[in-house]
Amino acid sequence: MDPAEYHTIYTVEDRHWWYVGMRHITLALLDEAYGRRTDLRILDAGSGAGAAMGYLARYGRVSGIDLSPLALGYCRERGLRRLSQASVTALPFAAASFDLVTSFDVLYHRAVGDYRHALREFHRVLQPGGRVLLRLPAYDRLRGRHDVVIHTARRFSAPELSESLREVGLAVERLTYANTLLFPLALAKRLLEPWLPAAPGQSDVSPNSPWIDGVLAAVLGAEARWLRRRDLPFGLTVVALARKRG
Repeated sequence: MDPAEYHTIYTVEDRHWWYVGMRHITLALLDEAYGRRTDLRILDAGSGAGAAMGYLARYGRVSGIDLSPLALGYCRERGLRRLSQASVTALPFAAASFDLVTSFDVLYHRAVGDYRHALREFHRVLQPGGRVLLRLPAYDRLRGRHDVVIHTARRFSAPELSESLREVGLAVERLTYANTLLFPLALAKRLLEPWLPAAPGQSDVSPNSPWIDGVLAAVLGAEARWLRRRDLPFGLTVVALARKRG
């Protein structure tokens, strides 16, 4: 990822509609899986600027890894300390160290290489019965300027991700798309991109007016309530919750 992108993410991720909405969706799924548990050993694999580590802490003790020292610096700015510089494909932890591994919008990056190596590492560090929660961009046909800036190697479909999880020994509990209601707007934007002006090196993550963030985050909040019980058939994001067989 371009170094400037980490700074942008750190600056906006506590209020940007996409990050706020994904937080709602993540917590909805984890609440269904864990209720009010606060004793989990959690690894956030690819912690970026650290916001997710903050809200995951309601479920237990969170450790984070990232390959980028710049990203880890932003995590420390947030007061986070259980951090390691490492790749998701070579985790510096013993087998069966965690109850939950999360990885949010990481495995699609070029720097990861074969994402299945990371899935095997997640499986290794999970205790029997532990879970992995993944969030990834959906549909390769939605590639655009944003993917160039953030170094996207691939986008995912639900069947592809499900098969990969099963191959490494993880049993899928939930597999759903998200960011469904805004899908038509995103598709239109991608189709129009060749004719739209854009600043060089600018991704889709940028500061917005508060009312835009508020409205769009509310849309994703509505999806989060739906996802507590039911899956969504398509969307900009694919989410999987899978368990290591005991």
